[in-house]
Amino acid sequence: MLIKENSSILIPVDFSKQSLIAIEQSYNLAKFTKSKIIVMHASPNSNTEHEKDLEEIVKNITKECGQPAEFLNLKGDIFELIDKKAEELGCALIVIGLDTQVRFRSFLGGTNVSKFIQHAPCPIITMRSKDSRNNCSNILMPIDLSAESREKVGITVQLAKYYKATIRIVSVFSPNDEKYENNLLPYLNQVKKYIKDRGVECTNKSIASNSPAEAIVTYANNNDIDLIVLMNKKDLSIGEMIGGATSIKIVESSNVPVLSVNPMKRESISSGIH
Repeated sequence: MLIKENSSILIPVDFSKQSLIAIEQSYNLAKFTKSKIIVMHASPNSNTEHEKDLEEIVKNITKECGQPAEFLNLKGDIFELIDKKAEELGCALIVIGLDTQVRFRSFLGGTNVSKFIQHAPCPIITMRSKDSRNNCSNILMPIDLSAESREKVGITVQLAKYYKATIRIVSVFSPNDEKYENNLLPYLNQVKKYIKDRGVECTNKSIASNSPAEAIVTYANNNDIDLIVLMNKKDLSIGEMIGGATSIKIVESSNVPVLSVNPMKRESISSGIH
């Protein structure tokens, strides 16, 4: 899977600092992919609120980024509208700033936020930090032995080439699962070779932990990571619905921006790694 070029990047805004930072941090990606930036605002009461503010934002985008921009002002719940609009517009990417107080998990199914991420028609970058990250030097790619996990390799390589970044591969395994660990090492080396053969610098690291989300976020914080690339799971077990899937836990707790990618249909997989 790759981010489409010559398309659109959809950015929901509520005028919080996080949402405005998300706009600024989309500039480089918009330039790399030659994409239009679409700013989307929604209110439960009206489709005319903040009209002048949105016009000003679009004007600033055109001036500062140089890419075409427009806005949508809609009535309704922003998290219920994002996926629908992204699909209607054929967007290549959604970039959204999340307030640090937003939490995803609720009993059996999560909130509108987690549902919109899991059902998005395109990759999503979520940002919680109020710090602007204009550059991207290190991209963290957690990986496991599942078929779905390898699907994010292509998009990670694409981003690394855009930013001239290094890919840091990390895999977390249970300290008591020796068989999984033994299968993991040759696979990590295979993925690393695949990435290096495409001209991208790459390292790999395996971590023994029973708390994969915590281990990945800790690694990101300790190694100057600028972006984490994750693969979501479409179908969650009952345990994951109650306790939260690893990918959602990472999005919820990470101050580092996270790119979430939903799995493709199984028959369309073609990563080049087997």
